Amino acid sequence: MRIPIVKLTASLAAGITFFSFATAFGQKAPVARPTPLMRILSRFIAPGVPALGPAESEVAPRKWDKPAPPGLPGNGMAQHPMLYVGEGYNKILLVDNGKIAWTYSTGSGWEYDDVWMLSNGNILFTRMQYVAEVTPEKNVVWRYDAPEGTEIHTCQPIGLDKVMFVQNGLPPKLFIVNIKAKAVEVQHDLPAPSLTDKATVHAQFRRARYTAQGTYLIPFLEMGKVVEYDKNFKEIWSYEIPTPWAAVRLKNGNTLITDEKDILTREVNPAKETVWELRPGDLPEAYRYINTQSATRLANGNTIICSRGAEGKTPQLVEVTPDKKVVWVLQDWANFGPATAVQILDEPGIPEKPGDSQH
Repeated sequence: MRIPIVKLTASLAAGITFFSFATAFGQKAPVARPTPLMRILSRFIAPGVPALGPAESEVAPRKWDKPAPPGLPGNGMAQHPMLYVGEGYNKILLVDNGKIAWTYSTGSGWEYDDVWMLSNGNILFTRMQYVAEVTPEKNVVWRYDAPEGTEIHTCQPIGLDKVMFVQNGLPPKLFIVNIKAKAVEVQHDLPAPSLTDKATVHAQFRRARYTAQGTYLIPFLEMGKVVEYDKNFKEIWSYEIPTPWAAVRLKNGNTLITDEKDILTREVNPAKETVWELRPGDLPEAYRYINTQSATRLANGNTIICSRGAEGKTPQLVEVTPDKKVVWVLQDWANFGPATAVQILDEPGIPEKPGDSQH
């Protein structure tokens, strides 16, 4: 029996996470899992994309000139196509094929905390002073500036027309804005440890997520708990943990939480039982990070930890399997600043569909 030769075009191969020759033998083929973001990466390197867009401000290049440590697990920046941001280096980095393919710079000041690529190619991000959405061609399609005395560190797309974000302030507020209709659809005050102390504003919230069930999952960084609210902001679940920097509802129904003070990443089930946990001490000494901010769960079950790190001395990203085997370490201070958030671009699912992305 002659096996038919199948040739995949680059665009088709980029849009499917796996391929099987089972159909050549009349067997049932596995279901293809589309990776919609891979099909649009060519827009970021197309002719006409400017080095600096009209709303950009240059960022000084990194000065670290030492090579990455030899023998690190994985393939360095070639391990995953990704969107990468971090506190302390105000440049969004899009990495593809082992190189930085696109950047977006927002000048001096603080700080990037959240970033998303949408299925239409637009990039949604927070910059502490504002939240904005830009096209691959670097045109700003929407921007909301934080009023004086407030900050914005977290955002999430809900469909292509809506954005959820939290505005740290006195009081902090959760918004859902319809950017197409230019209308605020949700505005709700959130609890804070003090409604008079301006010093508490900065540390109130770093993450908030809207779940597939239509609930709000909010880590209270200062108040030591993660709270889930229903659509009417009635508390339906909570979990106490000292400094929850980020929390994401996983597809298995569990919640993945990062605790900044204890430098841990913990998965808990609805009954609040720990089903998985990772601390730096679980890893070989050379791969230990000294800070944890956000974490991303991949479709294959691996988890990527983002660390602000110690420049040049510790990893920025560490990927581990469910049994805590280290499969990738990014420690590249010549090209990357601290890691606060990473979105892996060859993952299946639609990012703006709540629950599709465990990011």
